[in-house]
Amino acid sequence: MADKSPGKEWIHGLLVTIASLLLLAAAPQRQIFRGASDLLGTILSVPEYPAVVLEKTARETAFWLQDRRGLQSRLETLEEENVRLKVAWSVGSALHLQQELDRLPGYARVTLREPFSWWSEVRINKGLRDGIRSGDPVLQHGFLAGRITSAEAGFAWVELITSSSLMVPVVIEETRDLGVVAGDGEGGLWLLYVPEGRSLTEGMTVSTAMVSEALPPGIKIGSLSPETRRDSNSYLAWRVLPGSTLSHLYALEVLGGTLKEKKPINPVSAPKGGAKLP
Repeated sequence: MADKSPGKEWIHGLLVTIASLLLLAAAPQRQIFRGASDLLGTILSVPEYPAVVLEKTARETAFWLQDRRGLQSRLETLEEENVRLKVAWSVGSALHLQQELDRLPGYARVTLREPFSWWSEVRINKGLRDGIRSGDPVLQHGFLAGRITSAEAGFAWVELITSSSLMVPVVIEETRDLGVVAGDGEGGLWLLYVPEGRSLTEGMTVSTAMVSEALPPGIKIGSLSPETRRDSNSYLAWRVLPGSTLSHLYALEVLGGTLKEKKPINPVSAPKGGAKLP
């Protein structure tokens, strides 16, 4: 069995003490150690860089997706509220308009206008018990808009002047030339059967003529536009710009009898979109 010598242990202890003193002496020069540490960190940052970038990108993407889901949810909620508010406002506006029209004495409100016959006919909420009869002229803003074709107790049907089946005898007020106004079923209104060579110009007024008792004379229809065309009989047809707003109708005036039995119509004082009943 080997015998441990006490002298070697003493030597080891002395060497440890000397190393400790040397480290203590080098402590004021710690900048050397710091530089080495920084160099080592720089070297190690190169292989770590992709992992750091990937981790940062993943974290930012997760935050963005979470924020986007929250914003999308809030946007959908706001859109639903907006739709509900629009519906409520539209219903309220329609009811307010209906009440306003019903409060106006003598006004017939348009209650039905079907898409496939948009330019042909409308239904109003006045009928036989209100004194309306078949054949009565119907006005809007003081201009002819159509005539009653059928009437029941509580409603009546109005054929519009833009209907292709309604032909109205008219006169050009400036020249006293006679003709016929008819619609094309698509919103257009045309002056037909005017003899060639007549000096018609844009802006001349077209009114109902005293040809029959079906319509009272002197009801304005509109004015001539510069657009012309040849019809099937080689007559020169002029487009008429109607004075009534036929694209949207809310209320109409129905004339019972002749204009001599009615008060003069003032288009300026008549409510917009409405017309007075007898």
